Amino acid sequence: MAGSRFSTAREVFEAFPSTERDISAAPTDEPPLVFLESLRRGGTPEDAVSLLAYSLDRREAVWWSAQSVRLLMRIANGQEDAPLRAAEAWVRDPDDLLRRDALRLGMLGNRRLATSWVALAAGWSGGNVGPSVHAIVPATPEMTPKAVRTAILVALATVNARERSDRLQASIDIGVPLMRPRGGEG
Repeated sequence: MAGSRFSTAREVFEAFPSTERDISAAPTDEPPLVFLESLRRGGTPEDAVSLLAYSLDRREAVWWSAQSVRLLMRIANGQEDAPLRAAEAWVRDPDDLLRRDALRLGMLGNRRLATSWVALAAGWSGGNVGPSVHAIVPATPEMTPKAVRTAILVALATVNARERSDRLQASIDIGVPLMRPRGGEG
């Protein structure tokens, strides 16, 4: 896991055109981590969730969404449902059969549940996302970050207003180390 794939926030926006709909702030030439900090302290800290979802590589983003959903919904180990278990299994072992299992559970799951979106994030991480091995539909780069973002925002909607800001910041805190460059860079 190597940190953000981008040198500037603008590069994130250029790589993923849907960021302009998902992040209210205009992109800057700041490093993504600096831009993230300004988003989390701004009027719409949910934009930091979107930036993290788009900045991280797919496997890191799925792991972050699973951990955030666990935190936001207070899901303890052993209490997770099948979609969340499947997504976490894929993170531990990014085998295509595990990805397809997460995809299946996400597609069959209730889209009002954050855990279904975490499973979709894993399922949409690459390869064929069609309904069968014979119906080839390639995953697009934006599918996983959009599902990650949705999972966290759906989970956040379950948090009471008094705890919302603190729990949102705690979720972002889980993702921040994943954006930091590794190996003494930056």
